[in-house]
This record gives sequence, C-alpha cells and structure tokens, in this order.
Amino acid sequence: MEEIKKARNFRNYKVWQDAVNYASKVYKVTADLPWFEKKGLCDQLQRAVVTISSNIAEGSAKPSDNDFAHFLDMSLGSAFEVETQLIISKNIGYIDAELFDGLMEDLKEIERQINGLISS
Repeated sequence: MEEIKKARNFRNYKVWQDAVNYASKVYKVTADLPWFEKKGLCDQLQRAVVTISSNIAEGSAKPSDNDFAHFLDMSLGSAFEVETQLIISKNIGYIDAELFDGLMEDLKEIERQINGLISS
C-alpha cells in the first residue's frame, strides 16, 4: 500500500502568503469599480483571485505529489484568469496603467512561484 504523506502546511509556502496578500490588494481595487460591475467583472475578479491561494491550500492536503501538482495547475489557471480580467479592466479604463503594472508585476511573481512548485 502506498504510504500516505503528511499534509503539507500551506501557510509555510511563500507563494500562498503572497497570493493571500495579493487577493487583499485586488479586493481593494474592485471596491473602486463601477457599481454596475459588482455582479460582473468585480465578482469574477474576486472569485478568481481568491482561488489562487485557496487551491494551494486545498492541494497541500492531498497525499500525493501528483494531486498537489493538479491543484497548483488549477491555481495557475486562476492566476491567468486574474491576468485576463486585469487586462480587460485596464483596456476599458477601470484601472490606470500604473496600478495595472504594479498588479501585473505582483501576479507574474506569484505565477513564477507556482510554476516553481509544480516543477519541483
């Protein structure tokens, strides 16, 4: 029988910590979106940004490295969703270029860290 690994402590992963902090930043940005976007772009952005760290946490409880990697893949997919939604937000004038650049820089670092975990 395959040995069951102890659950990884997701709180110890820098990428999880960074993703949680990033979600807080994005939530503050969504507070400034137009009211009519609250059930559209705002909800989509909030959902996607929360699932980045949530999938890391959920995957850390899985017994196999392959299962953990699967959840990291989902986390990366959520990061790509956030990236797309931020591009749309900038393109339609909801966020300015400076804010966009800062958010994208932080997100790219999170994506890099997720890819590093997947590869390890």
